This record gives sequence, C-alpha cells and structure tokens, in this order.
Amino acid sequence: MKWIFLPLLTLSLSAAEPLTLPLWPEGPPGEMKAPSAATAEFIQKRAGKSTVTNVTSPTITVYRPEKPNGTSVIVAPGGAFAFLSAVHEGTQVCEWLNTLGVTGILLTYRTPTRDETAPHEKPVQDAQKALEIIRQHAAEWKLNPKRVGLLGFSAGGNLLAHLACDRDANVAAQRPDFGIMIYGGGFLDPADPFKLNPAFAVPADAPPMFLACASDDGNNPVAATLLYLEYKKQKRSAELHLFSAGGHGFGMRDNKQPINAWPARCAEWMDSMGWLR
Repeated sequence: MKWIFLPLLTLSLSAAEPLTLPLWPEGPPGEMKAPSAATAEFIQKRAGKSTVTNVTSPTITVYRPEKPNGTSVIVAPGGAFAFLSAVHEGTQVCEWLNTLGVTGILLTYRTPTRDETAPHEKPVQDAQKALEIIRQHAAEWKLNPKRVGLLGFSAGGNLLAHLACDRDANVAAQRPDFGIMIYGGGFLDPADPFKLNPAFAVPADAPPMFLACASDDGNNPVAATLLYLEYKKQKRSAELHLFSAGGHGFGMRDNKQPINAWPARCAEWMDSMGWLR
C-alpha cells in the first residue's frame, strides 16, 4: 500500500495520478482485535488474489476524472468485515465513476473486524474521517462539500447503513450527502429476518439512498426493501431496484445477469438528483 505524506493544505490532484492518503497519520483510535481461528480460516478460504486484509492503517485513494463535475463518491468495498474486495468493488468502481465526471475515492478501511462486538464500528470511524478529509480539501480538489456520497457493497453497504442512520456520535460533517447501497445487509432482526433490527432505525434526516440487489441474494433483498420502506415512512428520498437474478458479490463484473444493469440505473438516479451536472 503506497502512502503519500504531504501537508494538509498543499495536496493537489491530477486526473492521471491517484493520490493515496492515510486517514490517521498518528494511528487510528482503538485497538484491533486479533482475528480468531474461524476468521483466519474464513479469509484463507474466501479471500482472492485481488482482496486486501490485515488493514491496520486505513487510507483513501482519490481518483480524479478529466472533467470533474464537483461530485465525489467514497467507495467502500465488501468482504464480510474480514477482507476488502478492492478491485471489482473498489478501483474499477472509481474508474466507472470517473466516466460520469465523479471523483471516486477508494476507502481502504480497517479489517478484519468481524470478531468484534460491533464489526462495523471501526470501518464507520474510518468513513467518517474520510468524509472530514474530503470536505476539508473540497475547494482545493474542486469538489462540492455538499455533494459527497458513499457507495458500499455488502459489508460496505452495512457500513453505509450505519453511517447514514446511526446518530449516537455522528455530526453533520461526518455524514454522506447521499448513499448508494449495492447488496448491503446485516441490519435485520436475528429473531425475525423480515424485520429490521430493533436497534437500527432510519432518522428523519437520513440522506437520499439508492439501493440495488438481486432477488436470489439470501436475505439482502429483504433488507433493502425494509430499508426502503423505512425511508418512505420518514418521507425521505430513496430508489430501490430488485433484479430477478445476479446473486452476490458481482461488483462491476459483467456476469450476463439482470443485476449487471445496476450501474446504468445508478447513473440515471444520480443524474436525476442533479449530482452529475
């Protein structure tokens, strides 16, 4: 992982040169719990050549388009809070966002955290810090500080749900202006998988949300539907797409499945919301 240490006020970007920055130059808060034998086995069996794990020093990598439109999107890969699928749910997503004029920002958050009581907690802290840094540099990077979104896959979608909806220790500067959740989940009631976890709720000021999932992806289409309905109850803006087939973990891969249309639908949504102009 390449880090570039530069003074906070003198960072510059070019379309051809992604910029990687540490989120916590003096070290992230809290301590990482050592992976259990079960997590180590999970990583060994499930992690591929393009995955990243054992992230103790999280970073962001900024991918700038040739003609930025001022909108930026943090990309949070999935990986069950054990590893990060950093290519088809990471770098390739940032490159696709660049074709829309959107600055893509890859979030390499701390992992594995799946053995912790709240596996999303440290990844959410990392996302909050990323939002702060992006808004601090908005003028310098020619970004609109009020058009910063977060796109999360799987565990990254769970991160997004907590980032957008939890309010215990959240402040405005640490919330995304909109969210894009692709096959996210992990916030259903363990006792009844057709209800949201009682500890999880959509607030009255939840950011606009785009949700996409395949109908054959376990309980994730239920989670997406319930989250959409909670948005409707709060009269908040949301768009939901449930595709007939596609499974889980496809990211930017074209598997010739209906779900592979999600980037086109997402771009249409972003354009309708005014974020591509």
